[in-house]
Amino acid sequence: MPRTFFTSILVIVAMVCLAQPARGQIGKPVSVPAGSPEDHALAAIAAAHTNAEKLALLDKYMAEFGKGPLAIAAEEQYVEIYTAEKQFDKAFEYADRVLATDPDSYNIAYSAFRGAQEKGDVEHEFRYGVAMAAMVARYKARGPAAGEEPRDWEAEKKETLAGVADAMSYVSGTLFNAARGVQDPKQRAELLEKYAITFADSPYAEQAQTLVADSYRQMREYAKMTAFAQQVLEKDPNNVGMLLLLADDGSERGVNLKESEEYAHRALEAVEKEQKPAGVSDEQWTQRMAIQQGIAWTSIGQVAIQEKHETTALGAFEKAAPLLKSQAFLYARNQYRLGFALLNLKRTEEARKALTEAASLDTPYRPLAQQKLDSLGAAPARKRRKP
Repeated sequence: MPRTFFTSILVIVAMVCLAQPARGQIGKPVSVPAGSPEDHALAAIAAAHTNAEKLALLDKYMAEFGKGPLAIAAEEQYVEIYTAEKQFDKAFEYADRVLATDPDSYNIAYSAFRGAQEKGDVEHEFRYGVAMAAMVARYKARGPAAGEEPRDWEAEKKETLAGVADAMSYVSGTLFNAARGVQDPKQRAELLEKYAITFADSPYAEQAQTLVADSYRQMREYAKMTAFAQQVLEKDPNNVGMLLLLADDGSERGVNLKESEEYAHRALEAVEKEQKPAGVSDEQWTQRMAIQQGIAWTSIGQVAIQEKHETTALGAFEKAAPLLKSQAFLYARNQYRLGFALLNLKRTEEARKALTEAASLDTPYRPLAQQKLDSLGAAPARKRRKP
């Protein structure tokens, strides 16, 4: 009977066991014929008392049997030992060897990931975390082996995926926090972009997408921002955040105005289809929907005012105003825009009121609105009625 050897996620396990090839495992098992020289060599490694002894025996094993699939049985142990000894670069070296032979060696990728996390090496954390996500995706897509009952395969797959769910949730949260904590804005944006695409089903994906887009926008990397948003929309056409981003940015900068208006209208439709996530109160959800709708309407208004369609702009800004009132910056910006729409329509007193509201809030629009108010001069005195 062949013996199957595989390494646990966190510690070295005994390599000699009377067992059938592992079921429910991501990655291919390595079968060593019982009683073979390789079998005896691995048994001696497992019986060694210290890591130094194990490494000496592993070196001997690799010299004699380190070719082909049987090398994996030893290389997995190198990863575990060097990780335990905090020789992380050596652990990464052997992990990469294993993954070159078996790209789906989930346990090894996880072990290397934990080593990278302990070292504080964000680059390697992402390398192995992204590799693990790809392994799980490939495993999900796999069909039953020849002669295997589809029902049995689906049950096995379900069990295996349930077994790695907690680890993948941990990897996902760790990578998000690691990327968010990177100081360099360009590197942070690039890592968050990789995260948002790789872990699109993560609870952190929406926040990561927003951070990526905002980072590129703040750096004025508009081409990268747009490319990222469109990449998200290819997979999720009703992604409200990305639709609003493109609508707001284009209308604000006065570029791609037709497309910006289309994105805004698509966002309004998508908002109505969104499902309230678990754990979000009705009040929170209502406020979120209002803000999203308000951003869409103020974007539509800004497109209209740049296209000299003041009446359309006025209607859009008036719809946006009550929806954005809970957010000082967004409300002040909308009222500032509303003031200009009213001025263009020669409704100066109403414009003065909108601009006064914008100037009353502590936002970047306060000085802009006040400057415009000053240029209008004092409001005309009201005539008193004769008694």
